[in-house]
Amino acid sequence: MGYYDQNYRRPHKQRGRWLIPLIMGIVIGGLLVFIVMPELFRTDRDTASLEDNGTEEEANTNDDGSMNQVVEVDVTTQLTEIIEEVTPSVVGITNIQQRNDFWEQQDGFEAGTGSGVIYKNENGTAFVVTNHHVIEGADTVEVVLSNDTHIEAEIVGSDLFSDLAVLRMDGSQVDKIIEVGSSANIKVGEPAIAIGNPLGLYLSSTVTQGVISGTERTIPQDFNQDGRSDWQAEVIQTDAAINPGNSGGALINIYGQLVGINSMKINQEAVEGIGFAIPIDSAIPIIEELEATGEVIRPYLGVEIYSLDEVPHTEWRSTLNLPSEVEGGVYVWNIEPLSPADTAGIERLDVITELDGEQVMNMIDLRKILYQEKNIGDDVEITYYRNGEKSTTTITLGTQ
Repeated sequence: MGYYDQNYRRPHKQRGRWLIPLIMGIVIGGLLVFIVMPELFRTDRDTASLEDNGTEEEANTNDDGSMNQVVEVDVTTQLTEIIEEVTPSVVGITNIQQRNDFWEQQDGFEAGTGSGVIYKNENGTAFVVTNHHVIEGADTVEVVLSNDTHIEAEIVGSDLFSDLAVLRMDGSQVDKIIEVGSSANIKVGEPAIAIGNPLGLYLSSTVTQGVISGTERTIPQDFNQDGRSDWQAEVIQTDAAINPGNSGGALINIYGQLVGINSMKINQEAVEGIGFAIPIDSAIPIIEELEATGEVIRPYLGVEIYSLDEVPHTEWRSTLNLPSEVEGGVYVWNIEPLSPADTAGIERLDVITELDGEQVMNMIDLRKILYQEKNIGDDVEITYYRNGEKSTTTITLGTQ
């Protein structure tokens, strides 16, 4: 009996020793599962989400054992697709001029580079628009396609006032032409993308992005570098970077449509973040006229004129005998014989103040009225002062 009781109690005591640790282990394990499992599920969900979005993660281990995650993202967007579509229609332009060497032999040299835009390709002939100052003085012009194909081009025509030129070349190797949009409806703040060769052909097809900073800006132009404004260019302002080689390149909207022709000639060289482009709506009539006739023919008076604001006010009274009510105008310095002005009786030192009732304050006002509102053959009533007396005459506009 004693033997039985002794052996019976011993297993009972041993069971009690391991039962309590077992219960504690189960409780602790359950707590760990409760804490850790949600994090595991969350990680799985994040990984699946990244894979669905076309991204991949790679883990790198630092020397201290910590982990760095490198995320690679697919950056293909509508914008990159549009740029890829438009870029082949933007070309490089090389201005080649001839010079004589020591032996009086002519040798062609690269006088400058710029950009251009292929806007038409018909019947095997492609047409390129660029800036007048890009091809000015060129004996030969070479077009460089985006795939580095070089094609000799012919200058169809160019225009100083609009700073536009049209080239013609073999179109058999041209794959893309640009879609021409409209500059009439562009808004300040909308995206703008400039494509060109900013510092030469070795940086061809460079893309810069910004916004439309302003519309219908007027920038004075001094063509003969005499310190006097000869013209005011009406331009689009953008903060997309436009550098010298960008001249003649494309300014496009978010849809890949051409809305402007970039022009470094107009840009303020000392100012960053301000670039200008010729609005495509005002460029198209010039381009069409250059393509058709090789030149832009504008109404002609036949006078050499200067703005009154270039003359000291004391001369207004003492030399020109102008009354006090005259606040601006242009004075005639020279008249071409048999010109429309000569035929109408205009004389030296006459001061023109109105054309068809529109006030003329300076030389730019007069040119804008003539070039933008009048046509060759129109009769224009001119109001002028001679020796302090106000007079009018009618001039039939001619062509130079």
